[in-house]
Amino acid sequence: MLLGRVAGTLVASRKEGSMEGLKLLVVRHLDVENEESGGFVVAADAVGAGVDEVVLVATGSSARQTERTRDRPCDAVVMAIVDTWEVGGAEKYHK
Repeated sequence: MLLGRVAGTLVASRKEGSMEGLKLLVVRHLDVENEESGGFVVAADAVGAGVDEVVLVATGSSARQTERTRDRPCDAVVMAIVDTWEVGGAEKYHK
């Protein structure tokens, strides 16, 4: 699983038929200090996340195990919207 911040949405007017109806989000990776850490991933949205929200992303075969993505050809899914996290007793993020 990866931490990320939703940077935007992606629209694809032509796509594999089983992907119809899935909202696609562009998610930028975050490190445990809540700092952007480089890469981006395009992920199917299973939880109704919005731009600037911090989310948890599952990748690989795990991405196809949500109710919304089961048996669909996706490699990343937003599966949670993060409320808070702490590291070593210090709060790093609070919604």
